[in-house]
Amino acid sequence: MNIQLTPELEEIIQAQIVTGKHADAEEVISKALQLLLEWDKGYQQWVEKTRQKVDVAIEQLDRGEGIDGEVVIEKLREKLRTAREAQE
Repeated sequence: MNIQLTPELEEIIQAQIVTGKHADAEEVISKALQLLLEWDKGYQQWVEKTRQKVDVAIEQLDRGEGIDGEVVIEKLREKLRTAREAQE
């Protein structure tokens, strides 16, 4: 496979090689792809956990277990006031 890189990307790869952390461009690109796959896996896990939390929240709301939005906002404001006062 042949890939054409922008001058900026070539510069990044060369900078990584110069540091001595990587032997050549292939190693830099391989590491970058590994990190991309790890990031993507983590992102997908985050999405799934978020979906599960939303499902639980919807079920709670359906059972009437929700909290009025104004109450939540007032509690958050109080926490912020308390945090600010603690910093002074």
